[in-house]
Amino acid sequence: MTALLLLPLLLPFALPPLARRVLDRLAPVAALRALTACAVILAGCSLAALGAFVLTGLLKLPPFAALGELVHPLRTASDLVVAPAAAVSVGALAVCAWTLVRSVLHQTRAFRAARTEAGRGPAAGDLCVVDSPRPDAYALPGRPHRIVVTTAMLRSLDGPEREALFAHERAHNAGGHHYYLAAAELAAHCHPALRPVRETIRLAAERAADEAAAALTGDRRLIARAIARAALAGQAVRSARPGFAAAATTGPVPHRVQALLAAPRPAHRARRRVAAALLAGCTAVSCLSAVTGMADFHHRVEVAQGDERP
Repeated sequence: MTALLLLPLLLPFALPPLARRVLDRLAPVAALRALTACAVILAGCSLAALGAFVLTGLLKLPPFAALGELVHPLRTASDLVVAPAAAVSVGALAVCAWTLVRSVLHQTRAFRAARTEAGRGPAAGDLCVVDSPRPDAYALPGRPHRIVVTTAMLRSLDGPEREALFAHERAHNAGGHHYYLAAAELAAHCHPALRPVRETIRLAAERAADEAAAALTGDRRLIARAIARAALAGQAVRSARPGFAAAATTGPVPHRVQALLAAPRPAHRARRRVAAALLAGCTAVSCLSAVTGMADFHHRVEVAQGDERP
């Protein structure tokens, strides 16, 4: 059981380098969906493994064994392994819960402030203009979705570049990218190895919006120029927008500009299949290990309760 439950805790460390390869080989939208799903599943499996270690340690204590109606000792690895594993798991879960609660509170306050600020300025359809000396523009989810842009950002771009920027931000809202970014943020607080994956998922969302805007306008160079100028205008500005509110100035902008200016060419089919297979394999192994480990733990508890034979 112990060896099986260690796998879900170790496999997330393989995802950051794999995520970068997946983003290079798959279409941005496909990479965004696949990486987010994988990160969330790996995070869930790691939490399940930590929970199993905690329960195992608790059931080795007489008060909890009596509460669990154990009539026989719970068969596990040596107490020299179980006790430290349970203690570390308790600490890890506490840290995860604390950082997650802090993040949720911070993001909630930032979202409310952004919606309030957007409601004060003039609006034209889904476009809200905020009078501010800070150049900024982002897609703000909600009911209804909004495109928030400051007056300073509008002054930094010419007419076609503004329309290109708006097309990019509308692509974020149309694609529901805030859901992916929120899920990546959640996964990042469940396992430290998933924090770099959060940034890769954010880059995938930006690349997906870049490609959608380029397809809509039919001018890849215009989109590249717009996001480059917007990023240069806002590079010294620290935005107060929530983390799940996607913006064209986010991520490694030179990499995105280079991808837009390069002639789009389909990735080799074999490489796409290998990347997808590795990602699916990593997810499947983590799920199988977690499920098998939990099933084995449940069986041992039932044996200790006298309901089943060893």
